[in-house]
Amino acid sequence: MKAIVCEAYGPIETLAYRDMPDPVAGPGEVVVEAEAIGVNYPDGLLVQGLYQARPELPFVPGMEVAGRVTQIGADVTRLAVGDRVVAALQFGAYAEKVAVAEAAATKLPEGFDAGIACALVCAYGTAYHALKQRAALQPDETLLVLGAAGATGLAAVQIGQAMGARVIAVASSEDKRSLAVGEGADVAIGYDDLREDLKRLTDGKGADVAFDPVGGEAFDAVARSMAWNGRLLVVGFASGTIPQLPVNLALVKGFSAVGVFWGAFIQKQPEQAAANMAELIAWTAEERLQPVITERGRLADAAEILARIHARQTAGKLILVP
Repeated sequence: MKAIVCEAYGPIETLAYRDMPDPVAGPGEVVVEAEAIGVNYPDGLLVQGLYQARPELPFVPGMEVAGRVTQIGADVTRLAVGDRVVAALQFGAYAEKVAVAEAAATKLPEGFDAGIACALVCAYGTAYHALKQRAALQPDETLLVLGAAGATGLAAVQIGQAMGARVIAVASSEDKRSLAVGEGADVAIGYDDLREDLKRLTDGKGADVAFDPVGGEAFDAVARSMAWNGRLLVVGFASGTIPQLPVNLALVKGFSAVGVFWGAFIQKQPEQAAANMAELIAWTAEERLQPVITERGRLADAAEILARIHARQTAGKLILVP
């Protein structure tokens, strides 16, 4: 089979597209023939050696795969050959075939788009975990979403709207802001006057929940714009800068900084993660959620596509097709 392989930690552009042995299903595993593979910002951090985990080299990156089960291992009880599934992995998805733990795979309805299924895994999985378990977002609260035109940001916008929140989106260009509003944000603003805009839009109260996958200077502005009993969700650092929180702000403004690490969540709370995924699939089937796929590219072009995500030249969800 063909796969994208990280042979040494370094620039994204050095990823190799080459032959690999076909996977074999071990105990409790299934082999999935990929119909679609999700591309995510953390994939690029992983291959550069900048992520929380550092797999043994060489390895295949990729966190999301959807397709049909072609082989099952011993002790597999829930899935059968021929089932269509979507699966979450720590790495290994950028390949034509992938061995995954049965526990990490969720069965898909026949006809459910494989690319849409991949979009629901990391981006929507992170956003839903953040807003449901970590922030306990309530109807009519004000939700602020930074990076609102990216895959995870758009997921937070849509999920926040579905949960009944008032959503303020923040994005870097007019096109991206228009996209966020089209996907459910009540209003969209830029980064230049973030603190003043938030003060104006919330009548001085601030954001009840802030979803921040960006970090950097934007985090500093948001930390000064939180409502009493607010929850500032630390999701990631797409700006490239890990900010420092002046903890006196949390004290005097009475808000909480809450970490969101979806990868650890699915490892430590697999049953809750599976329940979240089932809900997201159901919401999508009911058209309460509509993931935005802006590009379906070739598996062979994974390095170029991932590099564009890291250059912040994309919007929505990007999918690889073997």
